[in-house]
Amino acid sequence: MYTVGSYLAARLSQIGLKHHFAVAGDFNLVLLDELLKNKDLEQVYCCNELNCGYAAEGYARACGAAAAVVTFSVGGLSAINAIGSAYAENLPVILVSGAPNTNDRASEHLIHHTLATHDFLYQLEIAKRLTAAAVSITSAIDAPNQIDYAIRTALREKKPAYVEIACNIANAPCAAPGPISNVVAEEPSDKASLEAAITTAAEFLHSKRKPVLLIGSKLRAAGAEKQAIELAEALGCAVTVMAAAKSFFPEDHPQFAGIYWGEVSSLKAREIVDWSDAVICVGTIFNDYSTVGWTAIPSGNTLTADDGLVHLEGHDFAQVRLRDFLSGLARKAEKREATMAEVKRIRSEPPLVPAAAADMKLTRTEMVRQIQDLVTSNSTVIAETGDSWFNGIRLKLPTGARFEIEMQWGSIGWSVPATFGYAVGAGNRRIIAMIGDGSFQLTAQEVAQMIRRKLPVIIFLINNHGYTIEVEIHDGPYNNIKNWDYAGLIQAFNAEDGRGRGMRVTNGGELAGAIEAAVGNQDGPTLIECIIDRDDCSPELISWGRLVARANARPPSPQ
Repeated sequence: MYTVGSYLAARLSQIGLKHHFAVAGDFNLVLLDELLKNKDLEQVYCCNELNCGYAAEGYARACGAAAAVVTFSVGGLSAINAIGSAYAENLPVILVSGAPNTNDRASEHLIHHTLATHDFLYQLEIAKRLTAAAVSITSAIDAPNQIDYAIRTALREKKPAYVEIACNIANAPCAAPGPISNVVAEEPSDKASLEAAITTAAEFLHSKRKPVLLIGSKLRAAGAEKQAIELAEALGCAVTVMAAAKSFFPEDHPQFAGIYWGEVSSLKAREIVDWSDAVICVGTIFNDYSTVGWTAIPSGNTLTADDGLVHLEGHDFAQVRLRDFLSGLARKAEKREATMAEVKRIRSEPPLVPAAAADMKLTRTEMVRQIQDLVTSNSTVIAETGDSWFNGIRLKLPTGARFEIEMQWGSIGWSVPATFGYAVGAGNRRIIAMIGDGSFQLTAQEVAQMIRRKLPVIIFLINNHGYTIEVEIHDGPYNNIKNWDYAGLIQAFNAEDGRGRGMRVTNGGELAGAIEAAVGNQDGPTLIECIIDRDDCSPELISWGRLVARANARPPSPQ
């Protein structure tokens, strides 16, 4: 016997989820009971619904998909910000919301947690704007088809979906699940379109002497990282990576030529892209942040390949899976090694950063130098919006290491709950989070859940007394924040049974000792509060902030 709730649990388990995140509320309590009956799907609790959504977003980065369960309106609307992130970042997060009893809708009762009107549809209507599929389940008979539709659409489009379940329907009996293949089957490439795209792209490259590959963040959503390496090796050209796609192409691959980010690119990456006569853009997103205020958009001869569409000037090829296109083009591609040869000529190794004296005041440079030694092939670095982006970009990643940022959505506070969710989904990895003090204050509570689950996350809390990224874009008194005792906060979260550790460091020697203690603490998270000067930010942030500010300040165009 299946109920609507146990059907949903079965489907979530069948698509590979081992966990789902939840915040209890009276409209979802029966649903949570039904989900708990599935012993293959563990229920993970969060401090609030925004954090719940972001935890699911982080879990989806680690595991490919995720689910978050909240209550109606006061919960769902709070989680919507995180669902916007999942949409922008191409992550299939299933947001499940409890909803009022169907009888109350029919009787036009006024219900708590609503706008004190008889309209119960507003959350569904809002969700439709931020998801690939949104359904409201008020009938157990229709529930299996609606659940399958929502999950299928999320998986195929790599976007979030919304499932609203009336509280008196959650434990109502329904049909048993059919074969999961109907839900997880990927829409195949159109053969004719695929062949035409490959042929046209091969002809385009045949006429070029020095192409370069530019990898973007949508590569992962397309499941095409291995195929990107195939194409790169077939062409023999230089490969650059956008900041949001760091780690999506191996940094120790001989063809890796650095992070392309306009004026703030890594050594010689911008020069090689500018020198090329064709840029093959694979899964790229060009927004004002990634183009440094619209100053770094490849122009001229470009080939753009996304999952579902390949574009060259004068040509669009739809319904083409990116994996199929990259592999097919690799088989037809001719060697084009000029950009790689040029990289070897112009590339110089960055100077080694010497260790600072142990008692010298802590600097951002020394902090990054010591974090570098922590990064192994089994590490994931999660960098919050702000100077942590630029500090993280400087890290050299061995094959297998991963790097996560939220550059399209760019909501400060994302990283704390996302780190929690990622750590739940990837418990065998070393999770390193780099978070600014201003961002941390938005979602700090979720460190308590890391303590609850004894997750050995290492958090570098950069305390420079304010919103440094905003200071570099446009300064004002609104960028100052109330200082906290961040390291001391961990003891409050520990209460009577936690094993988290909080340490405050002011110099390199203290930081080295704190890192050693963090590595040894396997019973909970370790937060290392790094005290650095307010103006000690990366030069890349200064340049980036200046150009983004200039873009923001453009006057209105003449009508």
